[in-house]
Amino acid sequence: MTDVPILPETLQPAELLQQLIRFDTTNPPGNEKPCIEFIAGLLDKAGVSTKTISLATQRPNLIARYPGEGKAPPLLMYGHVDVVTTENQAWKYPPFEGRLVDGYIWGRGALDMKGAVAMMVSALIRAAATNIKPAGDIILTVLSDEEAGGAYGAKYLVDQHPEEFSGIKYAIGEFGAASMYIGKKVFYPIQVAEKQACWMQASIKGPAGHGSMPIKGGAMAKLGRLLKQLDSIAMPPHITPVTREMIQAIAAELPPPNSVILNQLLNPLLTGTILKMLGEKGRQFKPLLYNTISPTVVHGGSEINVIPSEIRLQLDGRLLPGYSPADMLQELRQTIDPNIPFEILQYVPTTLTPNMTLFPKLSEIIKAMDPDGHPIPMMLPGVTDARYFAALGIQTYGFTPMKLPPDFSFFETIHSADERIPSDAVDFGTNAIYRLIQEYNPLRMPGL
Repeated sequence: MTDVPILPETLQPAELLQQLIRFDTTNPPGNEKPCIEFIAGLLDKAGVSTKTISLATQRPNLIARYPGEGKAPPLLMYGHVDVVTTENQAWKYPPFEGRLVDGYIWGRGALDMKGAVAMMVSALIRAAATNIKPAGDIILTVLSDEEAGGAYGAKYLVDQHPEEFSGIKYAIGEFGAASMYIGKKVFYPIQVAEKQACWMQASIKGPAGHGSMPIKGGAMAKLGRLLKQLDSIAMPPHITPVTREMIQAIAAELPPPNSVILNQLLNPLLTGTILKMLGEKGRQFKPLLYNTISPTVVHGGSEINVIPSEIRLQLDGRLLPGYSPADMLQELRQTIDPNIPFEILQYVPTTLTPNMTLFPKLSEIIKAMDPDGHPIPMMLPGVTDARYFAALGIQTYGFTPMKLPPDFSFFETIHSADERIPSDAVDFGTNAIYRLIQEYNPLRMPGL
């Protein structure tokens, strides 16, 4: 396929990403408005109609509609422009300058997820410039507040403005189709499901006292024991359908004995043993096979000379599809002190069963872009705004394609210092999404 150039006066995808990174949209507070207005201006100039819907003035959400032929339901493309903090991180290059160095664009949001937003915006502008008419409308939604839970973004739109998404069955969003290498094979995991956030808080109590009079077995000591228990906890494996299909698809492309070893992950009696055998290579599979929990925040004590009577430990729990907070607590109680109470702070269940209707088309696009690539289904170990759109019956596919170097660690680079993306990966993703817009046709997608 020959790439169709976008309008000469329009920023190229990589240049657009550099511009987006230069908007400091650290959440909190977010302040996404200048970035959203910049994107709206580009789309308006390209002739794509836009509007914003806001719960708070500085935190708007952009909805752009590009008309198709009306022969199929609209296709939703969405992404967020808020980013996580860079505080206390040592960056090689300033995180909000969007520098292009050694073929990489550096900056907060390069991967999560201004890079993908740049792809979607560029692809839509290209479609308008070439007068592409997909079978259904293309609705681009650029969101605020994903990193802090979506109260000003996707959750607000779904709860208060569901009419904006009427008739939509399928969407593309984060994360998915970034290349990963196993052996000498390259795979493109397309997200079709994701884990559920189950954020919790443990309250640990003990006697208070003066710091000069030590107390044995107090709240601090109990915290230490709890953290040690969490560090060594052995929760049971669970083999979900999407993970089974993913691992089987990878194993099918590998020679023995690697294929045999990988398939043994699907035997719950051997899962833990095989993961230990795989070592660091097994790290990417572990969260897809277990409910997980990570202690992240500690609150307790206010004066150095006062022994605290209560410490609150916040924990980031992630549940596999089909499991509930009650299941998490039951698994925890097999190891954790039963006298420590746990409170559920936030839980948004994933309500939509994975649907593979759009998967063949997305796979076809990947194979056309990279003939050596193997598209596979994936469950994301994190959560995205897909969980809110799922409540409207919309199936999201994580499809922001990136062809990355074999030595590039995608998930370890997200949210870290020196977040970056190869500039040609932004072009790769733009071309793939443009092709999806161009070929979005119900006659080629049974079930639409």
